Amino acid sequence: MEHIIVTEISKHGYLAIFLLMTLESACIPIPSEAVMGFGGALTTGLAIAGLSIHLNFWAIVLLGTLGNLLGSLIAYAVGRTGGRALVERYGKYILIRHHDLDRAEAFFAKHGDPAVFISRMLPVVRTFISFPAGIAEMPVGKFSLFTVLGSLPWTLALAYAGRSLATNWQTVSKAATPISVVFGLVIAVVVVRWYLMRRQQVESAS
Repeated sequence: MEHIIVTEISKHGYLAIFLLMTLESACIPIPSEAVMGFGGALTTGLAIAGLSIHLNFWAIVLLGTLGNLLGSLIAYAVGRTGGRALVERYGKYILIRHHDLDRAEAFFAKHGDPAVFISRMLPVVRTFISFPAGIAEMPVGKFSLFTVLGSLPWTLALAYAGRSLATNWQTVSKAATPISVVFGLVIAVVVVRWYLMRRQQVESAS
């Protein structure tokens, strides 16, 4: 994946950063740490990965953030247009009921702004928050605003780290990997625990 990212940014520069960050926020497993880290390294003017490309720092931060917004809106639109129907039809197989959708909608109505904002700065979670926000029909204006507000610090921090490390930009991605693994394991534990509790409730009710 890192090789693909380096190759595409080397060939297409700003456009590649925008598209890769769009895909990352549309639930495609592309590491934003590598995209923005490498992009940040290329703003130093040094020969990075044997390349002499010089990108503008603020341009890649802006494009990374806009890519995040576009990708998030795609995932949001999928959740809003067909996600609820999909969950209502097949959710019973994973013990999700109509009541759970109502609760999720109520949660986003009350806490959607901080949920989207904070999630944008968390590994793993940031990629997938858009789909449930769409299912819950969070107002698209608010969703877009807090997506940008949350994505900007993320892309800025990664680009700055890549710029600061320059030829050692891969450290950004390597340092983020164990953090992402921890977040992924925590989410997996929470999901499994929720499933077991729900299964016990269903069995008790029957």
